[in-house]
Amino acid sequence: MAKRKTKFMCQECGYESPKWMGKCPGCSQWNKMVEETEVTGKTRRGAFAHSGGTTVAVKPTPITSIETISEPRIKTDLNEFNRVLGGGVVQGSLILIGGDPGIGKSTLLLQVSFQLAKREHSVLYISGEESMRQTKLRADRLGATSEHLLVYSETNLEEINRTIESTDPDFVIVDSIQTIYHPDVTSAPGSVSQVRECTSELMRIAKTKGIAIFIVGHVTKEGSIAGPRLLEHMVDTVLYFEGERHHTYRILRAVKNRFGSTNEMGIFEMKELGLEEVANPSEIFLEERSQGAAGSTVVASMEGTRPVLVEIQALISPTSFGNPRRMATGIDHNRVSLLMAVLEKRVGLLLQNQDAYLKVAGGVKLDEPAIDLAIVVSIASSFNDKPTRATDCIIGEVGLTGEVRRVSRIEQRVQEAAKLGFERVILPENNLSGWSGPKGIELIGVSSVSQALKVTLGG
Repeated sequence: MAKRKTKFMCQECGYESPKWMGKCPGCSQWNKMVEETEVTGKTRRGAFAHSGGTTVAVKPTPITSIETISEPRIKTDLNEFNRVLGGGVVQGSLILIGGDPGIGKSTLLLQVSFQLAKREHSVLYISGEESMRQTKLRADRLGATSEHLLVYSETNLEEINRTIESTDPDFVIVDSIQTIYHPDVTSAPGSVSQVRECTSELMRIAKTKGIAIFIVGHVTKEGSIAGPRLLEHMVDTVLYFEGERHHTYRILRAVKNRFGSTNEMGIFEMKELGLEEVANPSEIFLEERSQGAAGSTVVASMEGTRPVLVEIQALISPTSFGNPRRMATGIDHNRVSLLMAVLEKRVGLLLQNQDAYLKVAGGVKLDEPAIDLAIVVSIASSFNDKPTRATDCIIGEVGLTGEVRRVSRIEQRVQEAAKLGFERVILPENNLSGWSGPKGIELIGVSSVSQALKVTLGG
């Protein structure tokens, strides 16, 4: 017989405990332990494998005798969306899209649903947050109506499963996973147990029926709802939709993809009629750059397989407190402190009594080592109040001894800079050998931070 067991589970990280605790040992968050009831003694499903939409028995097989087939991909009209997924949507995959409320996840998926329905694919859009009329109003505004797009408003997972059985769609969108509940789980919708059980059931449906399922997950600052990070190990692909609600640009990132490369990035612009893809994001990030402003540099950063030119801004001012402030937006502030220490020790800039504020224009987050030299030049430019040349692009990694180290994919970075009209590229000296740059652009190799500052700031 099934037995009921009471436990306490952290709604932030999923840590389980037989008793309540004020501070979670797993994530060190306070007041996140919530009482939940677990039903034990139930029969669990065995392993399953997808083969032509049926469930087959799984047996141990030598890896050399397993036949490999290429997964067919279904493309949408949004090339940015296709590229982030690795070339298109794979049938039988479970894709999680996370992001802050109101960022545009539902708008993106409704547009994708319409584009798939236009190609005569059956799409079932399940909305747990909006009524069918509300979804229809949003679809009318976006111009996303089709006979092949089915709208269903339900939160009971068993009813959803029966609807999928009867309609047999090619694609399913669940918006959002925090509103769906399983009747056999006694926890409230949005709890860790409910989200985990519902996602596991949706994964079974996707693999056994060959249906591509998109699920939406919210991320709140309070952490009262289980965020999608708990589910990253359960799904095939994890996408994050980022951006500020007060700005029009949105960034779609792939942080996990079993059917393609990770760390890809797609740029969209939110307009009145929905999201439009940005074909050349470098122009967007540089279009409002001030000419002749001290502390501004341009770096060619790699986002997945795409080079993107972005502007790094620095503001250095005397501090009014004993401890100077180090603030950064889009860059790790620890990296800023490290590079400022290199400037003090290796170049002789007195920055210990200066506040430092750094920002990546456009809301992009940069985390690769190739941006180090641009950060260093921005800080020195603002400190000395000497602007850099507007046609300079700076690339390179900086070591603790002040050396400039080589970076990867230098050819793609330089070609992107040449395409946008830059005249000089300051890059590591070790990256100059073995290739020739495009015509009309000067390549200047530097081996140290001091040499790079002489080239860009004249001393």
